[in-house]
Amino acid sequence: MDHNVVEALPRKVKEHIAKVVDGIKFTKNFRSATAEEWYVFLPGYQDPYSGGAAGKTIVHYDLIGNKDVFINTTVILDDPQLHLLEHHALVYAISEEIVNRLVGYANTLLSVHCGSNSYQAEFIS
Repeated sequence: MDHNVVEALPRKVKEHIAKVVDGIKFTKNFRSATAEEWYVFLPGYQDPYSGGAAGKTIVHYDLIGNKDVFINTTVILDDPQLHLLEHHALVYAISEEIVNRLVGYANTLLSVHCGSNSYQAEFIS
């Protein structure tokens, strides 16, 4: 029996995504009573003006401890290469990994600012 299975992403793209996601590094830039700001370093990508971190993430959380409250997470990616539509799957994978590493399994409202690859999502555990 012939199965017409078509890969959504070519193998080369999947490998590039895996390499970038595996190489994500963070440094904490700022912390207040209700928020953290992290610089996001991605292999092969950088801020076009400073040559530094490719972006940053702001995690705004509620200290009251109500588990039904969403954590607001904003990802801002500055490298213009990531703004290209052909990198939408990469931006999605990067953003999902950032949420997994920095927020964990908490309910999260995510806002991604990345040119034409910007989007909003909800992560519910």
